Amino acid sequence: MAAQYGRSLNSAAVMMLLVWITLIGVAPSQGQNQPRLKILPASSIQRKPVGHSLLLTCRPEVPDTNLISDLRWNDNRNMTILPKPAGQSSPMIYTESIAGGTALALIFNSLQENMAGTYYCAASYSVTEKLNAAVVVETYVAITWKDAPTDQRPLMGTDYIVRCEVTANPPATVDWLRNGDQIKSSGRYVIENRGLLIKNITEADDGVYTCRAAVMSTGELKNREIRVEVQIMPEVQRLPQVMDAVEGQSFSVMCNATGKPVPEFQWIKKGTQQNAADLDRFSVNAITGQLDISTVEQQDHDNYACIARNPAGHSESVMKLNVLIRPKIIEFINITVSENEEAVFVCKAFGRPAPEITFRRYGTVEEYTIGLQVSDDRIILEQSTDDEKGETVGTLRISKLATTDDGLYECIARNRGDVAFKVGHITVEYRPIFDHMKALPPVYTWEERPANLSCFAQAIPNATIEWRFNDRRVQDLYDQNLRIENEGLRSDLIVTPRDRRYYTAYKCVANNRLGSAEHVMELREARIPESVPQAKPRIVSATSITFDIMVPPVEPGLPLTAFSVQWKEQFQSDWNFAFNRTWSPDSPYIVEGLRPQTAYSFRFAARNVVGLSQWGAYVDQSTPRRSEPETPRILHTPIQDEEEDSDPIVTSPYADHFDMRWSIPVDNGEPIDMYRIKYCPGTKVNGYWTEMEEHCIEQDIARMTNFEMRNLQADTYYRIELMAHNAIGFSKPAHVLMKTARGIDVVLRVDSPTLSSTAVVGIVIGSVVLLLLIADLLCCAFGNLGILATLCRKTKRSPSDLDDEAKLGSGSLIKERPPSPLPLPPPIVKLGATTPLEDEKQPLNTQPAAASPPKVNSSVEFDGRVVHSRSGEIIGKNSAV
Repeated sequence: MAAQYGRSLNSAAVMMLLVWITLIGVAPSQGQNQPRLKILPASSIQRKPVGHSLLLTCRPEVPDTNLISDLRWNDNRNMTILPKPAGQSSPMIYTESIAGGTALALIFNSLQENMAGTYYCAASYSVTEKLNAAVVVETYVAITWKDAPTDQRPLMGTDYIVRCEVTANPPATVDWLRNGDQIKSSGRYVIENRGLLIKNITEADDGVYTCRAAVMSTGELKNREIRVEVQIMPEVQRLPQVMDAVEGQSFSVMCNATGKPVPEFQWIKKGTQQNAADLDRFSVNAITGQLDISTVEQQDHDNYACIARNPAGHSESVMKLNVLIRPKIIEFINITVSENEEAVFVCKAFGRPAPEITFRRYGTVEEYTIGLQVSDDRIILEQSTDDEKGETVGTLRISKLATTDDGLYECIARNRGDVAFKVGHITVEYRPIFDHMKALPPVYTWEERPANLSCFAQAIPNATIEWRFNDRRVQDLYDQNLRIENEGLRSDLIVTPRDRRYYTAYKCVANNRLGSAEHVMELREARIPESVPQAKPRIVSATSITFDIMVPPVEPGLPLTAFSVQWKEQFQSDWNFAFNRTWSPDSPYIVEGLRPQTAYSFRFAARNVVGLSQWGAYVDQSTPRRSEPETPRILHTPIQDEEEDSDPIVTSPYADHFDMRWSIPVDNGEPIDMYRIKYCPGTKVNGYWTEMEEHCIEQDIARMTNFEMRNLQADTYYRIELMAHNAIGFSKPAHVLMKTARGIDVVLRVDSPTLSSTAVVGIVIGSVVLLLLIADLLCCAFGNLGILATLCRKTKRSPSDLDDEAKLGSGSLIKERPPSPLPLPPPIVKLGATTPLEDEKQPLNTQPAAASPPKVNSSVEFDGRVVHSRSGEIIGKNSAV
């Protein structure tokens, strides 16, 4: 009532003020340029609900805004409203200068009832003229839900009031709906002030009810959806009367129950009336009803009750837990038996009930069965059981024991509780054997270097070893050139071959109590390899040649470690000024750094641990003139294509871009200065490729080995053509078909048929930026102009600044190892790349050079993926050693 009275007074004050402003504003001359203050929104009364925000703007409408001063807002108590303090949070009411200082905004962060009243805007114009304007702010209390929970859960069979209390000023009227239909007070439904009464509620009354409040004087209407879920008393499903649990193992049992809402579970140990959740080793999941015992003990034997509870009541079911004793293997002893005798393997186990025992070879699946084995009539399995003691004895008998019977055996004991395993070993004694040494190659040495002959005999029990030289015991010869080390299971004979009689066969004799055996080992003199019989040029370019080298005969155990080449120009007669290169045997045999249109002589040699062979396989070969580069090789693995004559097909993991990569081809005498890539979308029609020429993109790329193709279409084939370019021209193109990924379909949902002005401005700006970017990209692609071209352009390097990527890699020079008297693994080889000859700055000169070019030597190693090379010293001149 007081609020209504206050609003009446405010309205009267506003009316008087408006009359006063009208009288003051009447002047002899009333024109459109009369100075005044205008409040926006234009309505003189602003009616807003409590809690909402409000913005009022006071804007002078005067001929010259520079003459406005002291522009301010006063509140309903005629107190000046101050601006928001800098660096602090916003107050409830504050002012803010806008529009470059020509207007003043009054901001209400959250309207309250006490903020209702008249607010004045005042200013001075031309110092002497006072301007005023006023606006009335009225507030009202919107519909508020006082006691109306959105989820309510009555008990089935009771009378229940679905609560929905509403506050509003002016007061609101309330009615109810269910599934869009209005509920009327009749029968089981009664509409009360507190809510909707439902008599004798059932599960069919589940659903969503709408409490609708309306204020007719303001036109306000609000809905409150309330979900009603009827609760039902739990009912536990019957548990098994008896369940088995194994001592020492874990145990789990699930208890199920029905009810609304979903009941919570509790387990009670009946013998002690203890809550199982409070016991050690026990855990209970109150949501799922699962009882877990981490380790079952004998004392856990008892009756257990599962109880399910919810707000509607509780229910229980009882089961008995029977604890079993799992099997334990108490005896399984390793045995040692001589070959051809009988082995008796005994395994004893305990458990309740008494377990069954079987055997099997460790690592196999098949188990032996009771009695004679069908697969091997030498093996018999016997078993005896004492149920009173819970013990079982299993015996495995193997007659005529063989060395193949030696190994691990597994004893397996089973009962209802568990399975137990234990591994035992049968050791079969046998005479010495040298089967593992028969395939070893001879031992090599040279130049009186000591050689190590190692002998190891397999035998149980361990054998003793002695050495014989010319059928005489080495121990009895007292020869200083023959020394024995490690006379036990393994013995080493160190031979220093002072003369040729030591290059012969040596006998290793092994003995144990079951017999003896002997093995002959041969010591040979190692020599350098034979000459390379033949080498043929396979790939010839202006600056490099790739050779195929025929391997000379190799002795077993003395492999080749490298190939070497020397080359010189044919007009030079002295090989002392030749260039050198060394390769590992499994690398490509490539000579680089050659001059175009030049005749060369090559010779080849092979190397082993002893040294370098004689030079052989002389080859004369001329390099062709400088020409366009070789075709680049695309570094993408193609997928299987049914048509053999078609281009390989590669796939992109992305729908809108693809990173194209390739290797640097041979430049054929002129450095590669750029690459040209062209890619066109298209398809195959009747086996023929059809390109969409109007969508082809062609671009020149600086000396890089990759290019990212962007703005591609998803699930589309592109035909890519790549060419390398040097001063002479373009290489033959490399072709590949590429297919982009399928991508993701995006469906946009439009909530409104119209766009806001902000969205329209954003779309226009984005379209302009996109058009400018496309224009700059076209200028870059076709004219090498624009911002992108400036960013991408790099200073062109001289031919002498060629990338190391144009070479084969890095490494170091092979170092000759001293001959080893032992059977050695392939030597560790460090290899590398030749420094290329100085690039030609002038047209090719066919006259003989005034002086020999600088001598550059290198070695090369191939690791299976990359060839590594590096410059170094000359391996040899005219001599092979």
